[in-house]
Order: sequence, then C-alpha cells, then structure tokens
Amino acid sequence: MQTGNDTSFRKKLLSLILPMTLQNFVFALVPVSDAIMLLFLSQESMAAVSLATQVVLVLTLFVMSITAGGSMLAAQYWGKGDTSSIEKVFGYMFTLSLPVMIVFFGCAMFMPEGVMRVFTDVPELIENGVPYIRIASFSYVFMTLASVFETLLKNVGFVKQCTIASVVIVFLNIVLNAVFIFGLLGAPEMGIAGAALATAISNGTGFILCLIFNLKLTKFRLRLKNIFHIDMDLRQRFSKYTLPYLLNQLLWGFGFTMITVIMGHLGTDAATANGIAAIVKDLVSCLCFAIAGGSVIVIGNELGAGRLDTAKEYGDKLLKITIISGIILGVVAAASAPVILYFVHLTETAEHYLLIMLLMCSYYILGRSINSTLIGGIFSAGGDTRFGFICDTLTMWAFIVPFGYLSAFVFNWPVMVVYFILNLDEIVKIPVVILHYRKYKWVKNIINEEMK
Repeated sequence: MQTGNDTSFRKKLLSLILPMTLQNFVFALVPVSDAIMLLFLSQESMAAVSLATQVVLVLTLFVMSITAGGSMLAAQYWGKGDTSSIEKVFGYMFTLSLPVMIVFFGCAMFMPEGVMRVFTDVPELIENGVPYIRIASFSYVFMTLASVFETLLKNVGFVKQCTIASVVIVFLNIVLNAVFIFGLLGAPEMGIAGAALATAISNGTGFILCLIFNLKLTKFRLRLKNIFHIDMDLRQRFSKYTLPYLLNQLLWGFGFTMITVIMGHLGTDAATANGIAAIVKDLVSCLCFAIAGGSVIVIGNELGAGRLDTAKEYGDKLLKITIISGIILGVVAAASAPVILYFVHLTETAEHYLLIMLLMCSYYILGRSINSTLIGGIFSAGGDTRFGFICDTLTMWAFIVPFGYLSAFVFNWPVMVVYFILNLDEIVKIPVVILHYRKYKWVKNIINEEMK
C-alpha cells in the first residue's frame, strides 16, 4: 500500500510541478529578454524598465492573493467532487479581480510619472520608465483575466494547457521585443516603448488561449449569476482563509517593493545590478514556486477528500523535497555568476555589485524554497493562512525594511551591506516556519467546516 501511495504521489506531483516549472521559467524569461535587449540601448534603459516592472509585482500580489484563495478552495472541492462549487469559486475570483484590474490600469495609463516616482528619484530613469508603464497598462488587464482562467484550468487537471499558453506568450514576447525595440521587419524603432508593446500583445494572446482552452476543454463557465450573486457560504469561507493570505501578500509585497525602492535610490549601478540579480533569482526559483503551487493542489485534494493522514504524509515528503531542491538551486544561482557577468555589459561598479549579489543568492534561494512551499503551499492548502500573515509581516516590517532603510540612508553603510540586510527575510524565519509546520495545524478539511 505504501508503494502505491508513493507512486501515486510522485506521479501526481510530477504531473503538476514539471509543467508549472516550465511555465514559471518561460514567464521569468520575459524580463530577461527585456533586460538583454534594452542593455543594447543603455544601462539606464534597462534600469528604468526594471523599476517600472515593479508595478506588475504589486498587481501580481493582489491577483495571486485572490487566485490563491480560489485555488485552496477549488482544490478541496475537486477532491470532494463538487463541481458546482468550483464554478462558483471561478465566478467569485473574477468578481474580486475586476476592481483590482481597473485601478492598476487607470494608474498606469493616466499617472505613469507618479508611479515611477514611487520607485526612484533619478530624473532620467523616470523619463525612460513613463512610456513603458503607460503602454504596458494594457498587459495588466490581460494578465489579470488570464490568471483567473489559469487557476481554474490548473485545479481541474489542465496544467499542460496553461504551460502551452505561457510558452506562446514568451516566444511571442521575445520576437516582438526584437521587432519593436530595434525596428525590425519594417516596424518603427520604439526602444523602451517597444518592449512594453510586445508585453501587451503577447499577454493578450495568452489570455485568448486560456479562454479557448476553458471553452473547449472544460464544462466550467463564467456565469453572470456567479459574478453578481455571490453564494454567502462561499464568500465567508473565501474571506476567512483568503483575507489573511491577501494581507500577507500585500504587506510582504509592499515590503519587497520597498527593497527595490531603497536599492533604486542608491544609484543607477545599484539599481541595475539589483534588477539583474532579481531576474536570476526568479529564474532559478521557478522550481520552488512550482513545488509550492503543486503542494496546494496535491495536499488540498487529499484534505478535501477527507484523507488527512495521507495529506500529512505527503506534506512530510514535500518538505524533504523542497530542502534538497533549495540547496541545489542555491548552488546553481551562485555558480551562474561568471556566466552572467560574461554576457552583460555594465560599469565596473555595477559588475562588482552584481557578482556579490549573485553569490548571496545561494542562501537566499534555500530560504525561498522552504518558505514558499510551507507558507504558500502546504499551509494554504489547509487554510492555515494566519500564521504566514503574522510571520511574514513581522519579518519584513519589524526587521528588514526599517533596518534596511536605516543602514542605507541613516548609517550610510556600503551598498553591499545594505543588500545583505535586505535579503535576510527568507533566512531569519526558517526555524519558526518549520516549527509551526510540525504542529500540523494545516491538516484540516475547510470545505466541511461549519461557518459561524
């Protein structure tokens, strides 16, 4: 029996994390293609876009909070076999995402300069970032809608189709980047604005593909009754478990954005090196995020089906997997330094910063791997979102952000010391996170729980 469970676990996990890893990886290639091509224009162009894309990070925090709440419920409903409730979750995710999408589109379209001033006070970076943000605002709409449809598709067994859509998005983005940035194939030479246009078109194509997959492969539809008439039981469950996750993501995300703001105010060299290091982190973290995403579905299915002991067993296996993968990926990140430095053309100071940043990634990735799988994956699958909110908020806002600010602008410590402090968030909370995991408070069926 144990062998059968092991085989079933490995098969299900691999069927989720392999396409999810590929999906995360190809998405992470988008800023890579932007960075490489924009570096041919100037270091300032690359730094400006790196800061401008922080808007996407903040938007993603809102959307991910909504879709993560939908995913934790949909996974348990799917395990139970309750398809009607899954469709209600689908509609409610759309209802919550709509105002978020409108606000971010409006700010980026009509107040791009104000948005850029949040991230930097360097006039040249602000001037370069404004056209990117304004044109990229259309991509925010497509990304938000696609995320809702992707969440549904992943939870009902169509992970591969989401990966296909992602591959198309990235391939199209890279091609269109070259066309619009440099004016190839008869297109106008648009520079930074061309990178934004390529992003908008490719994300629009991705949304259309997700919509087609939904209509052709599933029986789930976005029905008006589920958008405008919300099931109160669903609303209560969603609010109870998603609100702490939402607050966690927002406060953590704004804290993470503050890190970029602090680095952005330390000069162009620091901002450029930090932008490239962030891309490398995201690339090597693709497997971490895939394991976390797969954990929500695998653990959630077992909890929803009432197999609590099996969910606990799977959680222990996932913890071992994420520690091993974190160590390996950390080594990969550090070892990539010579290769990255060979291909990028930066000032001597920026190259020095980047080398040290990439070496620091080795321990950061290990912490990210463990915390993303436990807090964002396993705990969330069982509705244990309150702990993550408290842990991440205290770590980021009681330690990282204030100490990082003081070290940069009050104590005037060297840039690399500031960077070291700003990247301690994933490490300092590991002992507490693992201790909480061992209490097994996350082993809970949340869809059969009576709501008060």
